[in-house]
Amino acid sequence: MRGIAIAIAIGVVTGVVSGVWFPFEHAVLIGLVALLVTLWTNEALPLGVVSMLPIILFPVFGILDTNAVTANYSKSIIFLFLGGFMLAIAIEKTELHKYFSAKLLSFFPRTARGIIYALAITSALLSAILSNTTITLMLMPIALFLSENVRLKVRFLLATAYGASIGGILTPIGTAPNLILLGFLEEHQLPTMTFGGWMLLMLPVVGAMLLIMPYLLSLGVSGESVEDVKHDVVTLDREQKRLYMIIGILAFVLIANTFMKQLFGMAMNEKLVLLGFGMLMFMPRIGFLTWDDTRNLPYEIIFLFGAGFSIAAAFISTGLAEDIAGKLHAISSLPLFWMLVVVALFVTFSTEVTSNTALTSIAIPIFYEFSKYMPEDQSAIILMTATVAASYAFMLPIATPPNAIVMSSRVIRIKEMAIIGLKLNLIGVAVLSVVAYTFWGWVAR
Repeated sequence: MRGIAIAIAIGVVTGVVSGVWFPFEHAVLIGLVALLVTLWTNEALPLGVVSMLPIILFPVFGILDTNAVTANYSKSIIFLFLGGFMLAIAIEKTELHKYFSAKLLSFFPRTARGIIYALAITSALLSAILSNTTITLMLMPIALFLSENVRLKVRFLLATAYGASIGGILTPIGTAPNLILLGFLEEHQLPTMTFGGWMLLMLPVVGAMLLIMPYLLSLGVSGESVEDVKHDVVTLDREQKRLYMIIGILAFVLIANTFMKQLFGMAMNEKLVLLGFGMLMFMPRIGFLTWDDTRNLPYEIIFLFGAGFSIAAAFISTGLAEDIAGKLHAISSLPLFWMLVVVALFVTFSTEVTSNTALTSIAIPIFYEFSKYMPEDQSAIILMTATVAASYAFMLPIATPPNAIVMSSRVIRIKEMAIIGLKLNLIGVAVLSVVAYTFWGWVAR
């Protein structure tokens, strides 16, 4: 009860203080979000229970009606996660992850730090060309299997999630916020970048973060014994070979689908592809699962996504997003570097409480209006900084899909993710701001 009382107190105080700058309805919404974030962080209530609270709280406080809130708990992207989780359960059930983990570790030093770098770099490189959501789902069983040491499990899982988020920005197709920015630039007939040009700009950010992030995660565990880490390459049995072939087909379909979209502007719906392959796991003589296996599905993560979408919808429908945009004009007199720092901080910590896709959809128009009277090169740098910062939120499971997925392992505590993620958020803001001001600014000139 103490944790709940603290959360309510924080929510009330935040709402009252917000009332100094915002209208009553907006202050109430800010207070409710503070309440939810505190409950997620202090774990006074189960994750799934907290994630369903918007269904009750938003209608009661007049933020959104019940139908508007509950619709967010059945968004189509949720079924992508269902399909991915089914595949992950099949990989774990057949123990195919033992084979994958042995192959992965054969390229890196067999130390705690080496394994963390292995997972982070592998996740990042794959997420540059495939969905970071899909990659995290595929690598999570491997990260879970590698060691029985819980401290190492946590760091391995975080390396997988954070690597996926970091690598997702490397290409225009790596994560949804990138595509939202490019679509916005095209829609408003603004200069856009080539595929290679985008990668050139993002390479210093990704490279620096892939050096720093695994090192940060290895602090405190680099001396842990990894003698129990499984690294012997196993011989695949018939079932494992069949699942290996199915995953290979899925990878081919996803890669081909990505290039079809880039080259021909037409592609299959990735959500349907993942759900279809997930359901294939139940087909007689093809799949590996029974309905009883679905008891292992992390339903609390589905509710978590619903809560994130509900918060984003509330920000838009109440006009709070627009109100915040108006108040940001106060930073327009800052020097460019400090303006980039403020933009990165604002987006990074804002996306902790809502989906990065939803936040980017709100933030890009806000910062476009904010920067449209600035020189064209500076305006582009601000929009790109806001876009990348939306993927660089590492504190809470609701911030990005990879964070939510590794939380479904039920190994990581939200408080632990928040403590490590806060440090990485600040490092990410610093790296992004410096690269944007120096390298991007130099290229633009």
